[in-house]
Amino acid sequence: MPMNRKFHIITAAALMLVATGLQAQTLTLDSCIAIARQNNADIRTSMLEIEQAREVKRQFFTKYFPQVQARALGYLAADPLVRFGIDDVQSADMRAILHDLYNLVAEMGTDVQNEISLMKSGTSAAALAVQPIFAGGRIVTGNRLANLGVEAAELQSQVRMRDVVEAVESSFYLVVGLTEKEATISAALSLIDSLDRTVQTALANGLVTKSDALQVQLKRNEMMAKRQQLASGIRLSKRLLCSQMGIDYSDSIDFVNPETVELPPLEYRYAAQGDSLRPETRLLALAVEAERLNKRMTLGEALPQLTLVGTAFYGNLIKQDPAANAVVLLSLSVPLSSWWETSHRLRQHDIRIQEASIKQEHLSRMMSIEEEKAYSDMVDAYMLIRSDSSALDIATENYRIANLNYKAGANTLSDVLQAYTLLLSAQNAVTDRRITYIMSRRRLSDLQRQQ
Repeated sequence: MPMNRKFHIITAAALMLVATGLQAQTLTLDSCIAIARQNNADIRTSMLEIEQAREVKRQFFTKYFPQVQARALGYLAADPLVRFGIDDVQSADMRAILHDLYNLVAEMGTDVQNEISLMKSGTSAAALAVQPIFAGGRIVTGNRLANLGVEAAELQSQVRMRDVVEAVESSFYLVVGLTEKEATISAALSLIDSLDRTVQTALANGLVTKSDALQVQLKRNEMMAKRQQLASGIRLSKRLLCSQMGIDYSDSIDFVNPETVELPPLEYRYAAQGDSLRPETRLLALAVEAERLNKRMTLGEALPQLTLVGTAFYGNLIKQDPAANAVVLLSLSVPLSSWWETSHRLRQHDIRIQEASIKQEHLSRMMSIEEEKAYSDMVDAYMLIRSDSSALDIATENYRIANLNYKAGANTLSDVLQAYTLLLSAQNAVTDRRITYIMSRRRLSDLQRQQ
């Protein structure tokens, strides 16, 4: 079955299990991860951040097209804004001639004003289009920066997704480990109860002392206290895991671990992989590239700017009758005094580029060390599983012999209880080591998939 189809089936099944609200829910690690991929708040937020970056990219793309504005203007003045009469004529002779003409026309009964009034009211509508022809390369560079922003948001989403998956794995195995330890304690309590019945019978027959019965009671109280601590830890761990998965907590949810421990071949050796494809590597490469583009943006501010401006006008702002007109302008601006400041800003970008490059080299080395450490942790856990398993076999045999000797009268009850305490400790050590091995193996597998 293809991996994508398998993942979708697991996701759909896990979500249906949560949505139907069944009284008993059993989730594996894969189910938990599938639910977290859909519901986790950090992952959902990262998806929104990708959409925001894409919208920024679309905004920058609009800079390639003319910026068009439409404007309307109207005015009404208490008095005309422009007045020009006979008395405003500078020449005295001309004023005298105009006065004579005005008086002559007035005697003829013609209504003629002795002054001209303009711009008392008017309206207009205009459209303005601005098309940058050369903006110092900032439009092209800005679009490239926007593309980097989208890629960076997607990579950040991958990092957040991976971190969420690792957190879910850690919480899941914490729940599984605590549950296994609780089962061990419950089995211990059953054995203590059986031992208590034997001691009580022996006490009634005078074969043991009251001290032996008290020792069993103390051990039961100790086991019950540990079981209560484990129950509280399991509940809190489940609540944390449900929160990481983005679902409501329910006591009916059980987490099971079907994964078995398979020891790696003894001849397996760690070999360093090639160039890493981990998102952190690409993110630092993007940081270097983005700083170079920012440097170009800064340089573009100091370069000449060539802009084509076109405007169309219709209205009667000045003349009484409406009129239309159109104007085309070519604007060239050359910043002359900004080069001094720009030189320092460019130097600042060069320093940031060097800083990002150093971080990139350092991360490459650290990731190589991280992968080798993941392999070492897995092998160490593998070796310790064998060691702890041997210790468990010894503790089991030691308890069996102590119990037989106690029944034969060669041992005291304290010896039996001490042997069983060592047995519980060995069982819990194997549980912890097995979970550590599984997590180390998954971690190494995840890192190698990113190579």
